[in-house]
Amino acid sequence: MTMAAMAVLPSRFIKCFSLSSASAPVSTLQEIASASPQGVAKVVLKKGKTQLFKYGSPMVYSGAVDRIIGRPPPKTGEVVLVADGAEVPIGWGLYNSVSMFCVRLMQLEEEASREPTCALNMERLLEHRINAATDLRRQLGLPSINTNAYRLVNSEGDRLSGLIVDVFGDVAVVASSAAWVEKYKQEIEAFINKVDGISHINWRPSVDILKEEGLDLLQLKHASVASPSQVEVKENGIRYAISLEGQKTGFYADQRENRQFISTIAKGKRVLDVCCYSGGFSLNAAHGGAVSVTGVDSSMPALELAEKNIVLNGLDSERITFLKQDASDFMKKAAARNETWDIVVLDPPKLAPRKEVLQNASGMYRNLNALAMRLTKKGGVLMTCSCSGAMTQSGTFMRVIQGAAAMAGRKVTILRQAGAASDHPIDPSYPEGAYLSNIMLRVL
Repeated sequence: MTMAAMAVLPSRFIKCFSLSSASAPVSTLQEIASASPQGVAKVVLKKGKTQLFKYGSPMVYSGAVDRIIGRPPPKTGEVVLVADGAEVPIGWGLYNSVSMFCVRLMQLEEEASREPTCALNMERLLEHRINAATDLRRQLGLPSINTNAYRLVNSEGDRLSGLIVDVFGDVAVVASSAAWVEKYKQEIEAFINKVDGISHINWRPSVDILKEEGLDLLQLKHASVASPSQVEVKENGIRYAISLEGQKTGFYADQRENRQFISTIAKGKRVLDVCCYSGGFSLNAAHGGAVSVTGVDSSMPALELAEKNIVLNGLDSERITFLKQDASDFMKKAAARNETWDIVVLDPPKLAPRKEVLQNASGMYRNLNALAMRLTKKGGVLMTCSCSGAMTQSGTFMRVIQGAAAMAGRKVTILRQAGAASDHPIDPSYPEGAYLSNIMLRVL
């Protein structure tokens, strides 16, 4: 068409003509996928679902998928493209044919354009992300002379959904909760072994979660490695004996900054630590100058570690005592004696692992907090915690606390709100990564 001919056309037609003549943007991921001799399957999203993942949400639920293009269909753990309704790739990730998480997105199209060496290449991406996670911890001052227990990789927070790595001294404990993590076990271990100071790796698959991921439990029989069953670490200058066969990865590094805060307000105070595990809050209180500390837990192995930690830190066993009792029973009996403490810490285990049990768990949290408030001296401090993701994400923990105050006949004010320590980053596009609530109250 000549310029003279175009001049007589309405402007809207000229605009349409220009748009149709313009070449469509080339997808970096599509180009790389096209060059793959094996081919790369494409997971096409339903209309209206694309923006959520463009904003960074890493979990593609099966309900968001419209169709899958590729023959044969992709297998669990394989790399796939994730595309919008027009079949234009928006990113790539790892597929799972069984899990409710159909794809765990690893890299978006825009990132692939900037970092094409990692595009559709899980080994290179793993190396890049683990190096980035290590650099972040160094920026946070971890490890240090005073602290060598910390989280190196925090799943979605470090953009490696399903992978958690905690470091205790020279031992890295890997918590695996995704099928792809098991598939890339050898590569993950190789990159972790390159991190300065790590000499051993302890692999701890989350069997129940991996079963939901469709893995045959027989596949999870890992070859035994020469790793110690117990290690000694330091956190904020306090020494701890850690059992690598204990709960979670062996130690609750997420409470590090909250434990240290307790040490700053404990001088001259009587402190009660309910659900004390191996004595983290108790030891910080004693280290901060508390006149007496009582720790309560129902686990004998945990209390054996707590007793060992008294010795490791040269603390006076007359000033710090650990008791094996059920938390609720202990608090009821103490309340019947009208016994109170200046500072009470309540850090119960996960009571609401799923949304389905949140209502029942809320009642348990309310009852425990009401008892803890009754044991807090008038004008004293209660630090109450919930490590239940369902509770934290629902935003109902504060209402539970208000209900507990009414039940106990006490008035509370909020002094401090916190979550997990800074080496537990959270991706704002995946708020489900937030699980720990730590609220400090003044109780009147």
